[in-house]
Parts: sequence; structure tokens; C-alpha cells
Amino acid sequence: MSMMTYDFSSTPSAIRRSLRLFGRSVFRAINNAIAAIIAQREQQASLTVLRKMSDRELRDIGLGRSEIGAGLAQAAKERMRSQRLLAARL
Repeated sequence: MSMMTYDFSSTPSAIRRSLRLFGRSVFRAINNAIAAIIAQREQQASLTVLRKMSDRELRDIGLGRSEIGAGLAQAAKERMRSQRLLAARL
């Protein structure tokens, strides 16, 4: 009966690398979840402020009462696009 021998000298570095990659992916997932919650709260706050404005105040900033939701959705898309561009640079 022969005994097989294995070289495990590179295994600790491979395990560390795998753990590091796993840690990064967990961190990114948590960071993205928190960012989504913050964005949702910001949108709710903006919607509340805009709904409390008078029709005249809304006209002064170029919005009609019926455009509040669509305007916020467009602003959110533009903000997300600019954040992605910024993240791609880093």
C-alpha cells in the first residue's frame, strides 16, 4: 500500500485569496443594499417636499403637480448613471 503525498504549500494563500474575494463581494452587496435604502429615503423625502409645495412654487421650478413623480424618477436615473460613471473611474 503506497501513501500519496500532496503539496499543500500553496493552499493557504489560495484560501486567503478566496476569503478576500468573498469578503469583497459581501461588502459590495451590503454597500449596494444600504445605498438603495438611502436612495429610496431621499426620493421619499423629495416627494414629500414637492407635494407640500403650492402650484405656483412648482411652476417656478418648472414642474406641474402631475409631473412630480416622473420628474423624481428621471432625476433618480440620472443620479444613478452619474454614480456608476464615478464608480467606474475609481
